[in-house]
Amino acid sequence: MELSLATRSVSDHVVLEIGGEIDVYTAPRLRERLIELVGAGEKQVVVDLGRVDFLDSTGLGVLVGAHRRLRASDGALSLVCPHERLLKICLITGFDSVFEIHRSVEDATTGGSAKTARTGA
Repeated sequence: MELSLATRSVSDHVVLEIGGEIDVYTAPRLRERLIELVGAGEKQVVVDLGRVDFLDSTGLGVLVGAHRRLRASDGALSLVCPHERLLKICLITGFDSVFEIHRSVEDATTGGSAKTARTGA
C-alpha cells in the first residue's frame, strides 16, 4: 500500500497527516519528511495517524527519532491517534509515556487534554 503525506499549518503547529501503511518500505519517506520539517525550523509538529491502516516497529522507530530531533531543538512532537487499534499499539509500546497522544488535531493544537486519549475517556 502507498503512503500519503500532507502538511498543513494549524495555529503555531504543523500537522503532518499520514495515510496508508507505515512499514519497513514506507518509513524512509516518513523519516525524510519529518527531517525536512525539523530542518525547516518547525518546533511544534503534530503527526495525525487518523488515516493510518498499519504501523510496524520501523514506523514507531521513525516517530521516536523525530521526537528526539525536535526535543533537541526545543520542539515537541505529538500524536493524534483517534482509532482504538493504533491507540492500543501506542499504549502497549509505552508511547503514551514518551508522546502526548490526542484524539483529534484540534486537541493537539489547542492544548486539549492528552490524558483523554490515554485513558480512553
